[in-house]
Amino acid sequence: MLGNIGFSEILLIGLIALLLFGPNKLPELGRALGKTLREFKQGARDLMGTDAPQSPREDVTPPTPAQQPQPHAVQQETKQDSRRLPD
Repeated sequence: MLGNIGFSEILLIGLIALLLFGPNKLPELGRALGKTLREFKQGARDLMGTDAPQSPREDVTPPTPAQQPQPHAVQQETKQDSRRLPD
């Protein structure tokens, strides 16, 4: 939604805020907004952390082909050999 706002639009919003609130109130409003966002993020982190404890991550790397036994490949080769016609 806010992806289409360019520099000129942000500048216009800033000028309107400056006219409405005055130069003395803008820093206070910015600090209050920053503090509110920080508290909201911290509360969301706390809420997400208490619902489901995170288990440590496990290594899910698949084994290399040299480590895996390949019984199917051996069986397929023998089946194909038995089906071949004699020369």
